[in-house]
Amino acid sequence: MLVSWNTTRQCNLKCKHCYRDAGAKDEGELDTREGKKLLEELAASGFKMVIFSGGEPLLRTDIVELTAYARQLGLRGVFGTTGTVMDLDLTKELKDAGAMCMGISLDSSTPEMHDEFRQVPGAWEKAVEGMENCLKVGLPFQIHTTVVNDNYEEFENITDFGVKMGARAHHIFFLVPTGRGKDIEEDALRQRQYEGLIHRILKKQKEVDMEIKPTCAPQFMRVASQKGIDMRFSRGCLAGRSYCCILPNGDLHPCPYLPIKVGNVREEGFKTLWEEGKVLQDLRKPPHGKCGECRYEDLCGGCRARAYYYSDGDYMAEDPWCLYGGKK
Repeated sequence: MLVSWNTTRQCNLKCKHCYRDAGAKDEGELDTREGKKLLEELAASGFKMVIFSGGEPLLRTDIVELTAYARQLGLRGVFGTTGTVMDLDLTKELKDAGAMCMGISLDSSTPEMHDEFRQVPGAWEKAVEGMENCLKVGLPFQIHTTVVNDNYEEFENITDFGVKMGARAHHIFFLVPTGRGKDIEEDALRQRQYEGLIHRILKKQKEVDMEIKPTCAPQFMRVASQKGIDMRFSRGCLAGRSYCCILPNGDLHPCPYLPIKVGNVREEGFKTLWEEGKVLQDLRKPPHGKCGECRYEDLCGGCRARAYYYSDGDYMAEDPWCLYGGKK
């Protein structure tokens, strides 16, 4: 049970694919008191992990305080960050406050592609510096890579770079067209590339002593099962089942890439929305089409966000990027 809390829309980068269209800080984001209340509700609802993300969550002046409060409540606080503002002092403060792991974005093993994708010169060097600071203070980190056509062939090199840097994991994000990601939809992987990359990830996993996980590609559970590979995960798409996203203003969405408002935690409270929200209730049922008929539906479920985008808003539609056609 985990929640991604987009703590702010403020960001120092201008990433082409940003699902939150981050940049300037929004008026009306949850303040410190409201953030602590949200954390209390998450813990009371049985959630075990909160992902502090954004925008750039480290630009919040109260982020260390919120991290410490999450730990006090028994929540595992982890981060999705660009890594570009992680100087040594802040990294140590986060470690001392109880941060469990930093997920640092890196889209290439060399600066040029990463900086072009993130739209700010020097972003790669700053991200690597953030990793080095994690190592200095003993704060675990993992690498997050968004894969598009431009870096599709480079995945293995980025994994090897992560091993060299001492990362504990490499999570591969398959682009979903939402936020600014809609503007680069033509760069998203298509069916054969998509399936091929899943196979490459599982092959690479056998070669390195570091977890490699596809994200927004739930078919990896089906492919792993077909190959007889045991996974520590129980299901591919978790949206609305054991995962959801809180936006900076308190709106609850099923996942960061599925832009459907379930309600607002300020107005209705997290517990009520999580237990009674209609969209979430829908997502806890089998989807339509070949996803609902698939023998691997319980393991995979299809990407609900990708289904939403490519079916003109039907989040229960079949996932169009899946090559598998087997039935139950």
